[in-house]
Amino acid sequence: MKTIIKGLAIAATMTASSAYADGGVIKFGHDNKTDPFENPAHACTAVFSNIVTADTNGSVSVEVFGSNQLGSASEHVQQVRDGIIQATLTSTGALASYYPRIDVLNLPFAFNGNASTYEVFDGAFGKELAADIEAELGDVVVLGFPDTGGFFAVTNSKHAIADLKDFDGIRIRTMTLPSHQKIMQSLGAEAYPLSWGEVYSGLQTGVIDGQMNPVPIISFANFAEVQKYMTLTNHLFSPYTFMINRAFYEGLSDSEQATLHTAAENCVAASRGLSRIIEASDRGLAGLMEKIEVTALSADQRAAMAGAAQPAFEAHVTENMDARAGELLNMFKAEVAAANAAGYLN
Repeated sequence: MKTIIKGLAIAATMTASSAYADGGVIKFGHDNKTDPFENPAHACTAVFSNIVTADTNGSVSVEVFGSNQLGSASEHVQQVRDGIIQATLTSTGALASYYPRIDVLNLPFAFNGNASTYEVFDGAFGKELAADIEAELGDVVVLGFPDTGGFFAVTNSKHAIADLKDFDGIRIRTMTLPSHQKIMQSLGAEAYPLSWGEVYSGLQTGVIDGQMNPVPIISFANFAEVQKYMTLTNHLFSPYTFMINRAFYEGLSDSEQATLHTAAENCVAASRGLSRIIEASDRGLAGLMEKIEVTALSADQRAAMAGAAQPAFEAHVTENMDARAGELLNMFKAEVAAANAAGYLN
């Protein structure tokens, strides 16, 4: 019944035909809180909205609908494709049902720092991935890959995790991505797929022992209230995909399209900047360290985990995905290696 009511509410306020009636309005849906100082998604959309409205003199404006007002992250993707809304930031988990190759980004323990992620997603691989998404879906344009909050950490309520053996018997919530499940299983944990809206209650009731997410998300989701331990595994980096409806985009002037790309670039920069600020503030790692026991891995501990997880992930890609996914994974690995080897201003 809830789904029916939600669908009727959306249909009543914005139909596919009305989405283009007011020409320059971008209805932008995402699933995070609407505070630009609290989460990277809304920081991104706030910056995008401001630049688009100002630099087009109002010929294009942006209406942001956060906190899943218009449906789930997966529903947002379909709504963009259908022209019901014009834009969204979508997680790899939500996009995977429409574009399974996004899973290649889940190569575990790939990056050695945040700067490497910028190089990869702003460079040749990011362009190749965007083009492949556009070719496969056909009805969207990819404008960038904003930061979701940085690298994943693992929290749990049982004991500190520092070595592979420590994962044994821990039930970790994952997205509904087979690769995430394979990664956790390869480390020795029990993987338990669960929707985002059920994670807090699952931790609170003991249905799951732990979960994995970037530090800012762990903080603003208040997981420290129901978790005792956090390990800075840095095992995954999973950006948003920023997409816009192709028909809407192509209906804009060249100047308006150029403004959207400029605004999207600044949106990505804002998501990265806020992510790093939150990580260092009392809303991020500094604040969490007062509430939860934090463990940082040594290089040897991280290498041991990578040695267990990476072969399992690559076998998953080979066995379950198409040849094009294999090509993207090989390009991803090469670009990551080059970015990891590069030094700032070197």
